[in-house]
Amino acid sequence: MSPRMATVQQLDTAAAGTARESYLTGLIGAGIRPSLSPPLHEQEAAALGLRYVYRLIDIDEAGLAAADTPALIRSARLLGFDGLNVTHPCKQAAAEGVDELSPEATALGAVNTVVFPGGRAVGHNTDWSGFARSLRRGLPGAAFGHVVVVGAGGAGAAACYALARLGAGQVTVIDVDESRAATTAATIGQACGGPRIGRAPLARLAATLEEADGLVHATPTGMAAHPGIAVPPGSLRPGLWVADVVYRPLHTELLRAAREAGCRTLDGGAMAVFQAADAFRLFTGYKPDTRRMLAHFDRLTAAEAGHAHGG
Repeated sequence: MSPRMATVQQLDTAAAGTARESYLTGLIGAGIRPSLSPPLHEQEAAALGLRYVYRLIDIDEAGLAAADTPALIRSARLLGFDGLNVTHPCKQAAAEGVDELSPEATALGAVNTVVFPGGRAVGHNTDWSGFARSLRRGLPGAAFGHVVVVGAGGAGAAACYALARLGAGQVTVIDVDESRAATTAATIGQACGGPRIGRAPLARLAATLEEADGLVHATPTGMAAHPGIAVPPGSLRPGLWVADVVYRPLHTELLRAAREAGCRTLDGGAMAVFQAADAFRLFTGYKPDTRRMLAHFDRLTAAEAGHAHGG
């Protein structure tokens, strides 16, 4: 692994000494009932001989909002949780609900993993490392001269940070909320120093893609609860690689359009697995087998596909 990814290896050190006999963990987010995180975490724990429970805390079902995330983190700590994952739309609110942030979570202003060492809440971000590992694995040799990131929320910020750490020459952030795009570009640019992080208005998306090597889609559009496509299919072309962070469904409308246009594509499955593996390591102190977790994920998605087709 390159020096740029050294922080990923340091997760082992950060989690060292936290091993326990049993673990209570969970996920905070909206519309998360279909999440594969519970079986993914619990199956890997079982393979390691650990007692491990992973609960879903759906703010929609509870009648709560993203702003309630800090209170949920405090409650989980009091109830004896060992750790939490955090997903859309709660990642940035979670950063306000912890006692301490890792350097990566500080740079991103977003938290997707919370642990409670010594009764304190510490926020981490494994989205960026999960995306970086997924990109290196799934699109070997991909050009990073200029990459467009659509979406400036927690996932978009993580993608920008990962691309910067991987040595991208230029990253352009585009979001329907131009002020959020400006904030993300400035924050990641300041944190990473080297690569150029800029922004462009949504109206310039097609024109910006004409000059890009790759596209990362990091908005909720395309998820089961938010169907659709955030990028005009006509702006996709051969020679442009396309990565989608969405994994429910695995084959989004964007990826189908990209394949039809002749693009190399990457779905969000491996990112989901790698960020889960890094979070699992923080929760337990045990190093998970990522090959086994990828196989778990493939079986889970295959089973879902079979059910969807009456299999």
